[in-house]
Amino acid sequence: MKRLATATVAAVMAAAPVMADLVFPSLSYRTGAYASGGIPFADGYADYMTLLNERDGGIGGVMTRILECETGFNTEKGVECYEATKGEGALVYQPLSTGITYQLIPKVTADGIPLHSMGYGRTSAANGKVFSNIFNYPANYWNGASLVVNHLLELNGGDIKGKKLTLVYHNSAFGKEPIRTLEELSKKHGFELTTLAVDHPGQEQKSQWLQIRRERPDYVTMWGWGVMNQVAIQEAANIRFPMENFIGVWWSGAEIDVLPAGDAADGYKAITFHNVGDDFPLFDDLKTYVVDRGKAAGAGDQLGTVVYNRGLYAAMLASEAVRAAQKIHGVSDITPAMMRDGMEALEITEARMVELGMPNFGPSFKVSCENHGGPGTGAIAQWDATSKQWSLISDFMATDMSVIQPLIDADSAAFAAENNITAGCS
Repeated sequence: MKRLATATVAAVMAAAPVMADLVFPSLSYRTGAYASGGIPFADGYADYMTLLNERDGGIGGVMTRILECETGFNTEKGVECYEATKGEGALVYQPLSTGITYQLIPKVTADGIPLHSMGYGRTSAANGKVFSNIFNYPANYWNGASLVVNHLLELNGGDIKGKKLTLVYHNSAFGKEPIRTLEELSKKHGFELTTLAVDHPGQEQKSQWLQIRRERPDYVTMWGWGVMNQVAIQEAANIRFPMENFIGVWWSGAEIDVLPAGDAADGYKAITFHNVGDDFPLFDDLKTYVVDRGKAAGAGDQLGTVVYNRGLYAAMLASEAVRAAQKIHGVSDITPAMMRDGMEALEITEARMVELGMPNFGPSFKVSCENHGGPGTGAIAQWDATSKQWSLISDFMATDMSVIQPLIDADSAAFAAENNITAGCS
């Protein structure tokens, strides 16, 4: 794996040898306030690609190559990393940042390179008729908002009229994504919604949690990332807010988020679009072919943790799209345009997940031009402070597309009009 500092990336790229391989840029962040999530994701992404090389000789006989470029979760640096790496034959970008994703949408579209913002980014990019090169399967933030509300409905026998829900959110494009959906869902179900912004990086939240203590909402949901999550969970514990009534987005539900609060975090919940833990055959292969051979991207101690698993999952979906592209075009060393075709033709079945050593790790789904967002399903995970483990407490469940789809249609139509895009499928 090649890891690149932003300041020197262009010079290194200019000197890099030309290889026949499958290139996967990793716009990572191993430094800064969000490194606690950026590091395990980057490690999981890289380790899966290393596994394919070490065990299988690559994908379809072609070796994979990770190009890692440090963004520090900074949008400007993320764009610099994109410009420095795109000429290397980059097959697909995974920015791991909603801000970077928004900036790259027009760039990757013009350059003919696909972008996968898995569980983040611009939600309306699920409409492939407008966003030809952007994919956000298997779920997006509007699905996430619906998952939270569905869970509250389940807890209350289907009736949450008059209940109070507070959204504590990162004051950025990422944190603001669920607000519109929650507003529409509040109209539909009659609950009262309050929103509280937390400024970057999220270390100062006293006033927000004092307001929560005064207003005493029935439930709190959080769209946070990095240090913001740790602070919020500790502040919730300080005011004795019931942890079982505190539900984070999938970026607010990792081990690092809850461990600092100790026993006080017990019962905290988070939504997720994939399974948790390391009880999958895949991890035996990772240990044998990657960790034990000294090939791990990190120290090898993150296997099975939530965000490491998410990086693995993203890499698996990318590699399966490569296989689809190779089959469609009849070649092994595919181009970015071919990769886009493979992503749009991607089909994930449970039978295939079993073959990959990942049974029930994520939902079965099929991508199409009309739907770049996948099934939009998800589950609820809960933290057990005694065992120090996350576990799923629900099945993967559907979200309210009767609310979400009209929002996707309206937002994507507005984007198409603003950018003179003629929507359609080729």
